[in-house]
Amino acid sequence: MLKMKNLSNNSNSSGSRLSLILALLVVAISLYHQVGESCEQNSSFSSSLSNLDDNNGRGGFVRTRGTRFVVNGNKPLYLNGFNAYWLMYMASEPSSDRGKVTATLEEAARLRMNAVRTWAFSDGTSYKPLQSSPGSYNEDMFKGLDFVISEAKRNGIYLILSLANNYENYGGRKQYVQWARNQGQSLQSDDDFYTNPLTKDFYKNHIKAVLTRINSITGVAYKDDPTIFAWELMNEPRCQSDLSGKTLQNWITEMARHVKSIDSNHLLEIGMEGYYGESVPDRKQYNPGYQVGTDFISNNQIPEVDFTTIHLYPDQWLPGSSDQAQLDFVDKWVQAHIQDSNSAPIGKPLLLAEFGKSSRTSGYNVGQRDAYFARLYNTIYACARSGGPCGGGAFWQLMAPGMDSFKDGYEVILAECPSTAALISQQSRKLSTIS
Repeated sequence: MLKMKNLSNNSNSSGSRLSLILALLVVAISLYHQVGESCEQNSSFSSSLSNLDDNNGRGGFVRTRGTRFVVNGNKPLYLNGFNAYWLMYMASEPSSDRGKVTATLEEAARLRMNAVRTWAFSDGTSYKPLQSSPGSYNEDMFKGLDFVISEAKRNGIYLILSLANNYENYGGRKQYVQWARNQGQSLQSDDDFYTNPLTKDFYKNHIKAVLTRINSITGVAYKDDPTIFAWELMNEPRCQSDLSGKTLQNWITEMARHVKSIDSNHLLEIGMEGYYGESVPDRKQYNPGYQVGTDFISNNQIPEVDFTTIHLYPDQWLPGSSDQAQLDFVDKWVQAHIQDSNSAPIGKPLLLAEFGKSSRTSGYNVGQRDAYFARLYNTIYACARSGGPCGGGAFWQLMAPGMDSFKDGYEVILAECPSTAALISQQSRKLSTIS
């Protein structure tokens, strides 16, 4: 107002001063839009931080609404994430390896990734055990998991925590079966894990131990912490002795109800690869030539299961086939599961929970992996953008430099692969624009 008054008292300079004011207004408007654009680009990461900050009440927990993930009532949430099964293992060594956990999560946050899937199990004595015998827990390992959760929260990253392994790595159901045998049970195969009362009790007790754990850093029980996006019953459950899917259907139903009886706050998923079974025989045409005892349709109809998952490893599932044949399989595999997740009788969100490209395949180069990631990222984005059930994806697997003993051919070390890092960042930005 003061400048306007001076202008009215000096008519000879009014034109030049008016021009100056207009120029300043143009600059101000330009700066406003630049700041607004910057804030919009970072909105996904900022909202993740604010969502994870809400430890009071249920507002911060992720929910499902139809085929979408939502937070804080009705705000859509899309995941651009990664797998890092090793986090608890490395975090259990504060003096040497814990820094790799911090560095990895901070690097992921810089690319605005907002989810990580990792293990909340390590059974037996072959590795650093979380559970060395039924109900006996290693406090150092649990403190490692405490640290992982607290660091994920600090970086605005959700966690999907898997509670057991189908495979014998880090114990798995094989270890549960051995524990039961040690107590006099006569079990014929590892598949008895799903039906034997004692192995089921062992597993239920592990669920309770993890879900009710009080984090030694945050003071919050795992079951009350919205940093955790979801629980996973098992990494890639299979039951070769019953390809009908009935054994796993019964086990999933029982264990899903058990999880929800302890923790009604968090989402739950099975950990499935996505193989079709007998409930809709026509869909078996999309399987990679065999079955594993799961049934994507019937297993995911269980009410306590909140969203569906698929994994994608065409180089493993279709060995010897051409790159084009593998890509054709991937397209059909993903689209079939999008269709089935989107419609009755399922009608739940879909997460591409594992996908990767192995550097150990013949003729591999980073460009091939980037093209594969881009293909899946584009599919996820297009599905989400059109209102479909795709809630995001998580590649296998992110690692820090200096972890050679953990490499499996699928590792992504971002510092060594700037083109892959750029793809990941672009996907984060694209998903953040969907409302």
